[in-house]
Amino acid sequence: MSLLHDAARAESLTVLSRFRTEFYACLTARKDVLFELADAALCADGPVKTLVGLALAPEHRRGHGALYAGLNHGRMDVTRLRRALVSVPLPRAADGRLVLAVDVSPWLRPDADTAPGRCFCHTYGYGENKHLMIPGWPYSIVAALETGRTSWTAVLDAIRLVPGADVAAVTTAQIREVIERLITAGQWATGDPDILIVVDAGYDAPRLAHLLADLPVEILGRTRSDRVMRRPTPPRVHDPKGGRPPKHGSEFVFGQPDTWGEEHVVTVTDTRLYGKATARAWDRLHPRLTRRAAWIDHTAELPIIEGTVIRLEVSHLPSGAEPKPLWLWWSKTGATAADIDRCWQAFLRRFDVEHTFRMMKQTLGWTAPKLRSPEAADRWTWLVIAAHTQLRLARPLVQDLRHPWEKPALPERLTPARVRRGFRNIRPATASPAGAPKPSRPGPGRPPGTRNRQRATRHDVGRVLATGQPYQRPTHHKVGTKPRRTG
Repeated sequence: MSLLHDAARAESLTVLSRFRTEFYACLTARKDVLFELADAALCADGPVKTLVGLALAPEHRRGHGALYAGLNHGRMDVTRLRRALVSVPLPRAADGRLVLAVDVSPWLRPDADTAPGRCFCHTYGYGENKHLMIPGWPYSIVAALETGRTSWTAVLDAIRLVPGADVAAVTTAQIREVIERLITAGQWATGDPDILIVVDAGYDAPRLAHLLADLPVEILGRTRSDRVMRRPTPPRVHDPKGGRPPKHGSEFVFGQPDTWGEEHVVTVTDTRLYGKATARAWDRLHPRLTRRAAWIDHTAELPIIEGTVIRLEVSHLPSGAEPKPLWLWWSKTGATAADIDRCWQAFLRRFDVEHTFRMMKQTLGWTAPKLRSPEAADRWTWLVIAAHTQLRLARPLVQDLRHPWEKPALPERLTPARVRRGFRNIRPATASPAGAPKPSRPGPGRPPGTRNRQRATRHDVGRVLATGQPYQRPTHHKVGTKPRRTG
């Protein structure tokens, strides 16, 4: 048993060292300082509160001036780093399929008037739990999800959204590139289960399914409770009066149970957190598309995108709040009971990516630096992603250095924060290709008593959202209004 354990430990150490070597090769300018900056974020005592504080970590052998120079003037091969992220072992679902979550996380910069490329980011929970639009840099993140109760994900890609960008178009291109890299890396082969893409209500799941129909993917997305779907076209019946045959069937109104009809599949599952979970599914439902918004430039005939609508009800929530039904749309038809349970359980796993965002921001200090250049922000973002990947690969290697008030945890149940505590102990055993710093003398700087006469340029915040549409407060967020019907 110990021989197997030693062999597995040696294999994990080899994988981690190989990734660190490849990560160092992805850095093309000021590579030593950027590599040691990522190590300092991994080994610093406590959460990263300030960027300059990492210069005090023993793993960062250079001064604070080199730290900022590396972020502002360094270079990295992002394409090669993306390939490295999909080449390491990735988490999979119980049936062996890859489950990817796509979400946008903002780097808020409300007071950075000299930072270009900012746009309004949708936030919730500030003030009195209000929906606020705060200037910042939004990043679209793609991460692979694990099965079971965990706070681990594998971040595979990140793209900064520029003002005026179409989120659906950017997300479609991003997912396509990630899938192609996964296939090239051998993570998916012909005959494997389709890759499941899980998105929240802010994405148009039917449109994503239409744009990615040529890839081996399934789209699962949450929909609002005021949506209206259509059933398949009824059989054509000869009408002596003539007229155009119907293109859509009867309506399926989410808010009107009398329009639902008989369910295609019903499953009941007893869960520990939510009590009895009842999932009802209706087959072959599609939205009625119109030539506006995302389909305004569609020259061909508007497609009919059929899928399965799932309604999930639970007995109670862990927070004690009143549970509300959850509506999902799945891009496949003919679902079985096992498919329905797999879909809603995979969607609940999507919330694990929120733990990753919290870990990257509150512990690794993703949004802590007050950087002016968005290019420097991109470099720091990729350094944090590479650091988080090293934590995930180091899970089988570290010991549980728990605090006295914390409960013991099995090695496979360690959280990212507890793995980070022990990373400093295993770092000497891994590959560290960064060279030692060369002796240098600090520059003269600005002469004492002189003022900075080169004022930085002020930039306005983008007047449009990342969706490409002017910002208007949604109707269902206004007080005293009823939910509107949408097709």
